[in-house]
This record gives sequence, structure tokens and C-alpha cells, in this order.
Amino acid sequence: MRAIRAGESGEKVRDVQSRLIALGQTIDPSELEASHFGASTERAVRAFQQERSLLVDAIVGPATWEELVEASYSLGDRLLYLRAPNLRGDDVRALQERLDILGFDPGRADGIFGEQTDRAVRDFQRNVGLEPDGIVGATTLEALRRLRPPGAGPGRTAVREGETLRSRGSLAGRTIALDAGHGPGDPGARGPAGLTEAEAALTLVEEVADQVRASGATPVLLRNPQDDPTTEERVDRARRSGADALVSIHLNSHRDGSAEGASCYYFGRLGNVSVPGRALAEMVQDELTSRLGLQDGRTHPKAYPLLRETPMPAVQVEPCFITNPKEEAAIQEAPFRQEVGRAVTAALARFFEGRAD
Repeated sequence: MRAIRAGESGEKVRDVQSRLIALGQTIDPSELEASHFGASTERAVRAFQQERSLLVDAIVGPATWEELVEASYSLGDRLLYLRAPNLRGDDVRALQERLDILGFDPGRADGIFGEQTDRAVRDFQRNVGLEPDGIVGATTLEALRRLRPPGAGPGRTAVREGETLRSRGSLAGRTIALDAGHGPGDPGARGPAGLTEAEAALTLVEEVADQVRASGATPVLLRNPQDDPTTEERVDRARRSGADALVSIHLNSHRDGSAEGASCYYFGRLGNVSVPGRALAEMVQDELTSRLGLQDGRTHPKAYPLLRETPMPAVQVEPCFITNPKEEAAIQEAPFRQEVGRAVTAALARFFEGRAD
């Protein structure tokens, strides 16, 4: 879809506004009357993006539009079942949360009705004496509503993910999916000296791959210099690789050229997070800041597709700002790239060994 942004008017703007208002956002009546994307519509879009852990840019692109559509569904609005492409929405998330607290493991509450959610639905149906057909209609919803949660505490998914973090192992023998953000068709941000985010991310990923390989693990690159995969293709490649973890490298950017530092992101959305993803992000962030002395931009929950739609622990790493002249220059120096590679690899080793320190 074509992005919708401030200053535009028309039916598409009216549709966005009506969806935002239905979700509790406030828009100036004059903008509604004119179907105009003005200041109050921009504030409403930003508030929605912030709430849903999206990139907060006030632009209604594909990701924001899809979230607006997903947010319009409440549990019971439609039949839910496993299909391709997977059903997505807040109704699916509500179902996952309910199943989880009742002791049936649908995976993390990501709002995507995939195979694990299907298994949890069928397990629930069998346990309450219903036909285990995997279809969540009126009968299954009534059974869900009749059952009270066993009490306060973590759900099945959180317990399983916690146990995964405590299991010890080694980075050697693992498969690590590595994604270099952007690509030839979408170079991303550009530094003051002309280095693009796509170029920088690829050189950093290649260094991480070398370090991971030296540690006895197998790196799988989701794009190469000539390739320009879509987000969907990257998700598919990561899934098919059977990777034990995924690291996506991007570079941060800002209009203020003095902005600096490292940040890491993990899946988090509407109070639901990937526990292993958060742990890995914190370890990568710790290694980057302690080894390279980078400004600590902290870790943050985000619902980026590569974090949300992949089953393995996944993080997006932004080691510095490409728009900062000093950090852009550092990226082009081999010792800096090598140290980033060592930092990410050390964090992966800590993660699989179950070491928080």
C-alpha cells in the first residue's frame, strides 16, 4: 500500500481516522469533517504506534495499517482457526492469553494463529470434552468463558521460556540466523559521508558471521550483497533455517548528528514479550556498551515483523548512529567491526550457556 502521511486528505485518511477513533484516540472535528491528515491525526497515529510498539514516525505505512486492522478485532467477532496465511488480530491475542493462563501453551501472545496456537486450542477442546477440530467458534468460546484461571501467576508459555533460559549448553553446534537490514532497493538511512545503512549493516553482519563461525556455530545470512529480500522472505528464510537464534543488524539515525550510542530490541507488544528475546537483547547490549564504550541506549520491546513472526529468540541490534560522523567513521574501521562481532558472539555464548553475568 502507499503510505499515508501528514498533509493528505481523502477517503483513505477518513478510514484511518475512523479506525483510530474506534480505538479511543481523539481527532479534531475539523480534520474529521475535511478527511484531512492534520496535527491531531498525526498525534493520534503517533500514540497508536507507541502503544503497539511500532516505529513512531506518524506515517501510516504497511505495518501501521496492518496493526490498525488487527486492532479492530475482538474475541468472538469471527471464527478463528489455522489457515494460510495465518489469521492475525487482537482477537487471536486474547485467545492466546486465555489459553496460556489456563495451562495450554499457544506460544507467545503475538496475535498470530499459527500451528502452536492450533495445538493449544485442540488440547483445550479435548480437555473439556469438545470435538478437537481447532475451530474457535461460539461453543469453544463459551467453554473458555466458563473456566476460571487457576489463580495469579505466570502462564504456561512464561514458565516454558523461563526453563529454556535456565538450560545450559554451548554456542558451538548452534545455527544462528543473521540479517543485514535493508538492501539495494531500500538502502535505509545515509551517513554524512555517504555510507548507507544497508552497506554498513552487511559489513557488520559479515564480521559477526566470521566470529560466530570461529566459535563453532553455523551462521546463516538472510541476505547477501546482491540480494534484496522482502521482510516476508527474511522471515521465511529464518524459519526454514531452523536457527536457534536470530540477530538482525540495523543502524540508528536521527536528524541531530550528535545522537549516538547502541540500542537493542526484542519482541514486545501490548504487555506480551519474548522472555528469551529480552534476555538475549540485554546480553548483547551489555557486551556492546562494556566492550566498545558505547553510549547505552538500552533495550526496548518492539513488534517489528522479524521479531514478532519468527519462533526463535530474536533481537534487532543497532550498535550506533550512522548519522553521527564519528560513529559512521568507526563503522568503516576493521577493529570496530571486529569488536562488534566479538560482542554479539560473546552475548550469544552467554545466552546459550545460561549465564546472566
